[in-house]
Amino acid sequence: MIRKAFVMQVNPEAHEEYQRRHTPIWPELEAVLKQHGAHHYAIYLDEARHLLFATVEIESEARWNAVAQTEVCQRWWKHMSDIMPGNADNSPVSTELKEVFYLE
Repeated sequence: MIRKAFVMQVNPEAHEEYQRRHTPIWPELEAVLKQHGAHHYAIYLDEARHLLFATVEIESEARWNAVAQTEVCQRWWKHMSDIMPGNADNSPVSTELKEVFYLE
């Protein structure tokens, strides 16, 4: 498994709405993530800085990257675009983090 971590942002007034939209996440999006080899996906909110810290274990970079091309993922990004900073394609602005320590 490949461990990934990344940060995104949520608009300051949208913390509760962000959580509401993930409770539960769309079943079809959950299915696509699992079909593409995503496991143990978690997102944490740093309320003071409006940061979202995400971790996920993936089976391959290619399969993970392919999620972005699915219809449901593109629909999800559009659905979330009003509460998060986004790119031109509606994907959330995201910065991958480099792992510097891991204890198994």
